[in-house]
Amino acid sequence: MSGRRVTGEPPEERAGEAPARQPAPTARFRLVFLDVDSTLVTIEGIDVLAGGNPDVAKLTEAAMNGEVPLDEVYGRRLEIIKPARAGIDALAQRYLGSLIDGAADTIAALHDAGAIVHLVTAGIEEAILPLATRLAIPPRAVHAVKVTFDANGHYAGYDRRSFLTKPGGKDLVIRDVRARTKGNAALVGDGASDLEAARAVDLFIGFGGVAIRTKVKENADVFATSMRDVRRHLLEERGTPGAD
Repeated sequence: MSGRRVTGEPPEERAGEAPARQPAPTARFRLVFLDVDSTLVTIEGIDVLAGGNPDVAKLTEAAMNGEVPLDEVYGRRLEIIKPARAGIDALAQRYLGSLIDGAADTIAALHDAGAIVHLVTAGIEEAILPLATRLAIPPRAVHAVKVTFDANGHYAGYDRRSFLTKPGGKDLVIRDVRARTKGNAALVGDGASDLEAARAVDLFIGFGGVAIRTKVKENADVFATSMRDVRRHLLEERGTPGAD
């Protein structure tokens, strides 16, 4: 370590000189698909809507671990909860306050590097869109499930045609995007539905920063426990080791 500078000037700068600019990162993938619940944020939105209902939490965990097909639990959970519009609005605010450390910076760096970022989730679209706006991800790049309400704001149902409420749905959504946008692709996610979509991308990064799911950890191409780890695989930056 160098000795203390008597002048008080930063060691990397001289008076009157602009600081050296760090080279911009390079995206390793043109397309980056991100799960939301327990990946981009620290919560599971459906469990927040359920207010801690243990039956809903049990169904969520079984689906996330691949123990039961998603379509067997998706509608059941919503019928138990019957979320009102006000509850969805409150969930949107919870999402905004629950971002994983480093997630916003990583997405901003991906954008700066020219990557196209998509959110792919079985979460509720109306709750996800404000988060996407915060992260400068356009609505067309948000793939989620629409719910409907009656004139009084009470739950009226969900889009049963959505691929994302069924097994293999993320795989189909990602393949559709890739058919329209050329370039290599990576997916980051924590659950069984993400693992199902691994074959649709060039690199599947299993994420265990919130919950470590054994099936995902054992079968992902790489496994990350922080957004810093994820960033290392998605971006090439000066001084950052390669992802090989």
